[in-house]
Amino acid sequence: MPAEIHAQDRLNDFVVKFANVNGTGSASANALVMKAIFRSGVPVIGKNFFPSNIQGLPTWYEIRVTRDGHMARADRVDLMLAMNSETYARDVREVSPGGFVLYDSTWPRSTLLSREDITVLGVPFARLCNERFEGVRNRILMKNVCYAGAVAALLDIDLEVIRALVGEQYGKKPKLAEANLAAIALGYDYAKAHLPCPLPFRVVPQQSTGGHILIDGNTAAALGCVYAGATVGAWYPITPSTSLMDAFRAFCERLRVDKDTGLRNYVVLQAEDELASIGMVIGASWNGARAFTPTSGPGISLMNEFIGLAYYAEVPCVIFDVQRVGPSTGMPTRTQQCDLLLAAYASHGDTRHVLLFPANPEECFYFAAEAFDLAERLQTPVLVLSDLDIGMNDWMCPDLKWDDAYRPDRGKVLDREQVERLEKFHRFVDRDGDGIPYRTLPGTSAKAAYFTRGSGHNQYGAYTEDSAEYQQVLDRLKRKFEGAKARVPKALLTGPGTHELGIVAIGSSDGAVHEALGRLAQRGYALDYLRVRGFPFGAEVEEFLARHSTVFVVEQNRDAQLKSLLTLETAVDKAKLHSILHYDGMPLGAGFVVQAVEAALGTLARRAAAAG
Repeated sequence: MPAEIHAQDRLNDFVVKFANVNGTGSASANALVMKAIFRSGVPVIGKNFFPSNIQGLPTWYEIRVTRDGHMARADRVDLMLAMNSETYARDVREVSPGGFVLYDSTWPRSTLLSREDITVLGVPFARLCNERFEGVRNRILMKNVCYAGAVAALLDIDLEVIRALVGEQYGKKPKLAEANLAAIALGYDYAKAHLPCPLPFRVVPQQSTGGHILIDGNTAAALGCVYAGATVGAWYPITPSTSLMDAFRAFCERLRVDKDTGLRNYVVLQAEDELASIGMVIGASWNGARAFTPTSGPGISLMNEFIGLAYYAEVPCVIFDVQRVGPSTGMPTRTQQCDLLLAAYASHGDTRHVLLFPANPEECFYFAAEAFDLAERLQTPVLVLSDLDIGMNDWMCPDLKWDDAYRPDRGKVLDREQVERLEKFHRFVDRDGDGIPYRTLPGTSAKAAYFTRGSGHNQYGAYTEDSAEYQQVLDRLKRKFEGAKARVPKALLTGPGTHELGIVAIGSSDGAVHEALGRLAQRGYALDYLRVRGFPFGAEVEEFLARHSTVFVVEQNRDAQLKSLLTLETAVDKAKLHSILHYDGMPLGAGFVVQAVEAALGTLARRAAAAG
């Protein structure tokens, strides 16, 4: 291959993609490479693309090495590790010009690997491992570790860093540690002896990961629930939210077991379906526990009736919606932002719900406590809308910090002494004018008892079909929701706020938009960016929309749900909103945003010229 194709060195700025077969144990090898780069002080993120069906189907893992700390998926592949012959053609097509393909050369190379503008490298991984290790399963597993060694050589990753990681992982299993180190050495030594090491793009140690961790959003959210004081979790397993409850249970086993008695101070319930799980959460919350359920779009669909009950009966609860591709079953292992309207207006009748939009695992952690506080302060369901990209992929985040002075905001909960001072307790009377009544917990006092009902009730908690009494309660609920605008996390502004052009986005779109802003600035476009973090929309959202003549709304769904929500819930002129829609199920990249903005601006300019 001509040398000029590889002339552009990109130190700490490249993408490695691993193409494997699901169920072969490749995840640990891929993670080993990513962690080694992170330990070298270089920012890195990992994206996992895996099948929703059984073992044996293709799976991919993409590592972006990004010296500038970008958090979005890149629009290129520089090194493809092609370990699945079934996907050779597809994998080779993805490699950027001047890039490299590394494959198992134990068998003759397929002509599908041929491309004039890339370099194909071979290592006989299977043969090396067959000669060194015993047992079919063991050889398959060690082949993955072997390729991690070869990649380390090609990218100039310090082998001592990898050895240290293996020691940490298998410290209590010396035989496994020995086998893994041997497999790494096989791949590393072969690559050093037979391949052009290092490649033009490679890892150079830098000091940019101090004070940071690698974590996924579901793990961070689960930890946030523990620190927020949640003691009850109920769920029905569903991709991609199940790992949130798995992590919560694991953290509780470490942090919620009484040291003296050995008793567990928490409850985790696997329900028979999503309907039952939200019912359990509402019951636990009504009894005074901080309770939650993690689910995804199909689960939210099933929970609608109970969500409406919690809204109307004013029972606090927290729901984590880790969004995936719909409709129906959709593609369970792909990402989207397609539950916005479903979540905002869940259940029949006049319902509007508080939503939080974390953009990364760090915010999943902090928003967990925020969600429980809001739910109890407002006495209503709060839905945290994450997605598969945030929830299940590997992100680099600042160290999570916790204020030990934090105390849960239980809201307007009357204790026995406060109840006894009242002439009479009425559950739904608005005494403070903010739409939020006072509540009591079961067992507080016989004087504080009330009947919780989902049927028509008046402000005193009594059943009613009187039109005026019913409307009085509904109007108060609306007033409470309006008050939530000042309580949800405020939208964050990037830029001076005075440009003519603006961008609005939520959640995992944030990394791509931030990176796109830099590229657009280099091309002469100046834009302000507002990341919305909560619903109902605060005054700062209204002001941003009013201030900018053209606003691009970036979201990951087909039907412009965020744009629809902005149109419905603010006074914005719909004509100034322009959608940038990404909905193929893959994480959003900056290149897509840049191209869409430029195309839209070109269209707007042509229309203006024609009108003039």
